[in-house]
Amino acid sequence: MGKIVSIHSFRGGTGKSNSTANLAAHVALAGKRVGVVDTDIQSPGIHVLFGLDESSMGKTLNDFLNGKCEIKDVAFNIGENVGSDEGRAQLAGKDIWLFPSSIRGSDISQILRKGYDVNLLNTGLQTLMKEFDLDYLFIDTHPGLNEETLLSIAISDVLIIILRPDNQDFQGTAVTVHIARSLDVPNLLLMVNKAVPGTDLDDLTKQIEAAFKTSPIGILPLNFELASNGSKDLFSLSNPEHDWSKGIRKIAEVILSIP
Repeated sequence: MGKIVSIHSFRGGTGKSNSTANLAAHVALAGKRVGVVDTDIQSPGIHVLFGLDESSMGKTLNDFLNGKCEIKDVAFNIGENVGSDEGRAQLAGKDIWLFPSSIRGSDISQILRKGYDVNLLNTGLQTLMKEFDLDYLFIDTHPGLNEETLLSIAISDVLIIILRPDNQDFQGTAVTVHIARSLDVPNLLLMVNKAVPGTDLDDLTKQIEAAFKTSPIGILPLNFELASNGSKDLFSLSNPEHDWSKGIRKIAEVILSIP
């Protein structure tokens, strides 16, 4: 049975979707069968990194949750639809699928008004693992804590919490770490993103170890080039020698090494 890897952050703006997409891509390049689910239904965005827009998306997670299709119908085969961008083109022929949420305003507002059945979402995720024989299912979660994120945490084999090196993120992450440990998540990992130039990495590592009783699996730099990329491509594939890209590859190796 494959592993569910949830990528979470207590606040938005941590680079969660970019990190999720790039990590999933490297795991797929390692020859694994990979699924990526966007459960940030209120503000979806990871589809952009894989070259989708509203016109090319097809069925979405919203359709499944509203009883309009089977979960397998939501699949977008990235390996067969890489496009011409330098980074994504490297995924040609790889076993990687995206299960996107709808970007349509009417679909998002319906979720905001009526909510959805979290148990149905859980059933759908488990079905994906079996239907596509996945080695890894990456879940791009909604920031903060709600019913959906608690589900994602509870069913995770690996939970990666992304935080920025500031006090607000430290406090919010402490809450998430406490909940994850109370739910006995098998593998709880912390990743720091957007460390500003000049950061004392040894001191930051010690702060994290003191606050959370664990060492970060990576401290990635604030990446102005990634911001300039504007989600047009998978940055770590198109810019492999950048320090941020090297950090992503090392974290992907950590994920792959978990038994």
